[in-house]
Amino acid sequence: MKIALLGTGRLGSGMAERWLRGGDQVHVWNRTAQKARALEPLGAKVFDDPVAAIQGVDIVHIILSDDAAVDAMLDRILEKLPKGMLVVDHTTTSPAGAAARAKRCDGKGVEFLHAPVFMSPAAVREGQGLMLVSGPAARVQKAEAHLRKMTGELWNVGEAPERAGAFKLFGNAMIVTMTAGLADIFMLAKTVDVAAPQALELFSHFNALNTINIRGKNMANGNFAPSFELTMARKDVRLMLEMADRGHAEVNVLPYIAARMDELIDEGYGDRDVGVLAASLDSAALRSG
Repeated sequence: MKIALLGTGRLGSGMAERWLRGGDQVHVWNRTAQKARALEPLGAKVFDDPVAAIQGVDIVHIILSDDAAVDAMLDRILEKLPKGMLVVDHTTTSPAGAAARAKRCDGKGVEFLHAPVFMSPAAVREGQGLMLVSGPAARVQKAEAHLRKMTGELWNVGEAPERAGAFKLFGNAMIVTMTAGLADIFMLAKTVDVAAPQALELFSHFNALNTINIRGKNMANGNFAPSFELTMARKDVRLMLEMADRGHAEVNVLPYIAARMDELIDEGYGDRDVGVLAASLDSAALRSG
């Protein structure tokens, strides 16, 4: 294939390397030209203008920084793209932004797909990890064989163009939340002279993924039957906060969780499972007990 890649940051460069190793012709553009030129020894053709980069290609890939950057790129190239051209945007953007771009491209006869990834630069180069995609079924099918070569798993999350962006943010929310939780754990460990690597060893014995696999399923279905009662969980959070206070440790997440727990307990839900933190998902189930 002849591919245009607009954006050669760490992920984009990894994509280009994989295509080039597979024998594809790759046109590259990047705002900082030096990053794009690093791909020249591998066989990429570097362009100073994205409009020139898209000429005569079979497919256009975009991977930039945010919604504004992708919109600005479409401002530059959309009128120059032939009807029926497939444009695949891998940028992590807002769901609303992806939907608006799909509509905008549809109006010009250009086929837009949003396909954000859960892939490191190394994984991109090796075609490993997860790529999400959403858009009209026929359009996804048109791109499917090409996209599958780029990743370990291609997951089509539906026809609505905003869904892939939403699922990417769900995943990143989990990454950020878990990272903040680990930071709190390491701060607590410090107060009792437990080194962070030793504290982390707990999770080679205690399977924290059950919170997702078991409690998460119950939460998603509005099932708050008690396994770990909210009042008991709140007691444990109190112990954590006292531990932090005694050790003069600054924790980031636990005080906000404690405040929300107190609200729910005051509303009479202390005897429900700690998963009741998701009570707003299903107020009917909450009321019925």
